[in-house]
Amino acid sequence: MNELTTEIIAALAQKQDLDEVFRHHLEIAINQLLQTELVEFLGYERYSYAGINTGNNRNGSYERSFDTKYGQLNLTIPRDRNGRFENHTLPAYGRHSDNLETTVIQLYTKGITTAEIAELIEKMYGAHYSKATGSNMTKAVNEQVQAFQQRRLASQYAAIFLDATYLPLKRDTVQKEAVHIAIGIRPDGTKEVLNYQVAPTESTGIWTELLGTLIKQGVKDVLLFVADGLVGLDEGLNRHFPKAKRQRCLVHVGRNLMNKVRVKDRKAVISDFKQVHRAANREAAELKLNEFANNWHQTYPKLIKDLLKMPNLLTFMDFPPAIRQSLYSTNLIENFNKHLKRTTHHKEQFPTEDSLDRFLVSQFNVYNEKSLKRIH
Repeated sequence: MNELTTEIIAALAQKQDLDEVFRHHLEIAINQLLQTELVEFLGYERYSYAGINTGNNRNGSYERSFDTKYGQLNLTIPRDRNGRFENHTLPAYGRHSDNLETTVIQLYTKGITTAEIAELIEKMYGAHYSKATGSNMTKAVNEQVQAFQQRRLASQYAAIFLDATYLPLKRDTVQKEAVHIAIGIRPDGTKEVLNYQVAPTESTGIWTELLGTLIKQGVKDVLLFVADGLVGLDEGLNRHFPKAKRQRCLVHVGRNLMNKVRVKDRKAVISDFKQVHRAANREAAELKLNEFANNWHQTYPKLIKDLLKMPNLLTFMDFPPAIRQSLYSTNLIENFNKHLKRTTHHKEQFPTEDSLDRFLVSQFNVYNEKSLKRIH
């Protein structure tokens, strides 16, 4: 039985902290490894005659602390007289293991604030980490942001869902700004967040810019765009994807109908309207829409007139029955946006646009990693 095993058994028997046992032995092992590295670098053992007149030899050491999940290690870093020795055991200038940085990034991905991360890390590692330190660690995600925004996309998508959600962002003051998001379903049925744009409000220019970005990333053909009545979207689609079909979200249409009728009529109105997207084919859907209009025209004439003028209500009927349920509404992207809001419900604000970018791309990458491995 070796010394480590003996100490573990003793610690368990005395109900002591095993982390201290591991910390102690890890400290010994790393210090020994550092000395071994220097021997390999110089080519001779300590006090060996082989080191005489070699032009380089040992030159003492310096102390350095290093934080791990088991606690702080007190390390002795050896030096050579010529200053050429570089150890490979520890990252240069680092004071913590990669495990700490990974932990911080994962916490940030979950929407934890830098202040909360600093508090958690202090409890985990027994040392103080400022909010600035946590923020600096999360900047490692910046490269992921750039890679996400510039990555190559598939050339064809069966459908692209567009929607905007609002998150609090600080510029001079704190206001909720629009995060314009595009989620695509590939011909093989897998889905992914394609890209996004952040702007104070929804506008024609922002949607047009986002659609143009998708083209730059390699998107050529899209069968269908699914969206609500987004500001300026038609202009952007006419410019960049004029041949693509469009579907207006029927769930949003239904909500708007309910908001414009009396409370006593709401249940009946929405029940009648749902028969439209439940129809077996386009002809049956058109019949149900006409029946709905006839049933409610006398009570709400302006409402029915506006409804019948809406374009792209039944485009989803041009697609196979098996996938229509996914195409008549923006539920797919709305559910994702709700997830973003739940993740940030305890955040008062994002202090900078960079911090918002890091958070969003972290969420998008997690979503894409899962979604590109399964058929929607």
